[in-house]
Amino acid sequence: MTMFDPNSADFIVDRRQLRRKLTFWRLAALAIVGLAAIGFAARFSGHGPHIARIDIRGVITGDEKTLKLLDDIRDSNATALLVSIESPGGTTTGAERLYDEIRHVAEKKPVVAVVGTMAASGGYVAALAADQIVARGNSLVGSIGVLFQYPNLSKLLDTLGVKVEEVKSSPLKASPNGFEPTSEAARAALAALVGDSFDWFKGLVKTRRQLSDAELAQIADGRVFTGRQGIGLKLVDELGGEREAIAWLETHKGIAKGLPVRTWRPNRRLDSLSFGVLAALADSLGLGPVFALLQRSSDQASAHLLDGLVSVWQASSMD
Repeated sequence: MTMFDPNSADFIVDRRQLRRKLTFWRLAALAIVGLAAIGFAARFSGHGPHIARIDIRGVITGDEKTLKLLDDIRDSNATALLVSIESPGGTTTGAERLYDEIRHVAEKKPVVAVVGTMAASGGYVAALAADQIVARGNSLVGSIGVLFQYPNLSKLLDTLGVKVEEVKSSPLKASPNGFEPTSEAARAALAALVGDSFDWFKGLVKTRRQLSDAELAQIADGRVFTGRQGIGLKLVDELGGEREAIAWLETHKGIAKGLPVRTWRPNRRLDSLSFGVLAALADSLGLGPVFALLQRSSDQASAHLLDGLVSVWQASSMD
C-alpha cells in the first residue's frame, strides 16, 4: 500500500494542477451556458435589426405554424418583412387567414412580396397583403377566382349496379355527394357560395390594387398573367426580385441600408427532417430531378384533395 504525504512537493503540484483543470472546465461550462443563453435570446428576439424573410411555398392551407411565425415576426426586432411566394394557391379560407396575418404584421412594419415562379389565386391573395409586389417578367400572377370541385360517380355506380341509399333531414343536406346527379337546387346553393367568395376576392383586389370597375373586370376572369402583363394591369408594382424589393424598402420606407436578410422558419418536425434527408440522398445518387418531380406531383395531388372552396390555379384547367 502506497502512502501519500500531503506535505510533499509532488502532492502539492498534483493538487494545483487538479484545481487548474477544475477551474478551466467550470469556466468552459459557464461559457457554454452563456452562449446558449445568448443564442436562445437571439432566436426569440429576431437576431437584432434585420429584414425578416418568410417563404410561402406550395399549397396554402393557413397552417398554424406559418401564422404563428408571422405573429412572432410582428413582435420581433425585424424592421421589415419580405414575403417570398411560390404558390398556385390553396383553400380560400387558408388564403384569407394568411392575408389577415400578413396585414397584421404590416400594421407595425413595411411588407414587400417577391413573386418567384407563381403567385396565383390564393398565392396572389397573399401577395395582396404586401405594401409592394415585385415579380419577375415571366412570373405568373392573378388567377382571380374561386372553385368548388367534386366527382360525379352516378353513371359509374349505375353501370356497376350499385345504389347508395340515404336518409337525410332536408334535400340539400350533404349535397352534392357524388353518388347521384346534382340537383338544380344543390347547384344553385354551391353557385351562391362560390359567388360570395368570388365577390370577396374581387373586392380585395379592387381595394388593395386601387382598381376601377373596368380595370377589375379586365383581370377577374380567372386567367393568369405574366409579371410584364401584370405591370400594365396594376397586378404588380415592379419587375425584379429580392434586390429590387430591398431597394424599395430602403428608398420608400426608410429601412437602413445593409441590413441582413434572415429567413424565419417554423420549428422543423421529424417528417420535414426526414424529407430533407431523402432529398439530400437523392441528390447524392444523381436523382435530384426525379425527386423534385415526385415532390411537385405530390403537391398537385394535395391541391386536388383540398376540402371546401379553393382558390388554386391548375395548368390543366388553363384556357
